[in-house]
Amino acid sequence: MDVVTWTGRTACLLQQAMRMTNEQFAHHLGISERTISRWHAQPDMTHRTEVQQILDTAYEQAGEAVKRRFALLLNPPAPRMEAQALRVAIAVVLRGDEVLLVCRRGDGELRWQFPAGMVKPGSDPATVAVQETHGETGVHCAVRALLGERVHPVTGVVAVYHLADYLAGEPTNLDPVENVDVTWVPRSSLTRFIPADQIFPPVLEALEATV
Repeated sequence: MDVVTWTGRTACLLQQAMRMTNEQFAHHLGISERTISRWHAQPDMTHRTEVQQILDTAYEQAGEAVKRRFALLLNPPAPRMEAQALRVAIAVVLRGDEVLLVCRRGDGELRWQFPAGMVKPGSDPATVAVQETHGETGVHCAVRALLGERVHPVTGVVAVYHLADYLAGEPTNLDPVENVDVTWVPRSSLTRFIPADQIFPPVLEALEATV
């Protein structure tokens, strides 16, 4: 048989594997119900030799299903880590009738897009949007509203969009490894830089509604 160190805890796990009440388990082992209650109250207690032998016998005579349940209770499987979807915080920064864009390198081509940055687990997307905008472009902004999120049709990541107001700073390409240019674009000309079918509809609605 497998070697089991019988303590108050492991004895109670055997009881649980056998799916017995205190009264039933006490009767099965031939000891008092009060003793079983003491095991529950003192999980770290070590049993006397004669009680160890009683528990050894009960385990040996248990069916395979009981032994499997006992093994799982004794060494439960580690919880599975759920994979988190890759999330990106996007800032739609307005300055009057202009919106801020960066020209990013990628897959052998250049693509205009809004400033964006990866959201680490536990981070606030709105904060990331502001920080990444400044880190990429030197422009300070403040988030005005959350526009929503979607799976981006080109990159496949979860994109979280924020409408933001310009505060200060002139656009400068501070990330030449990723970007080739930073500029203000008239809102009316946005679709000349980003295809309309790739722009999140709430972004278009916000740009049309915002004065």
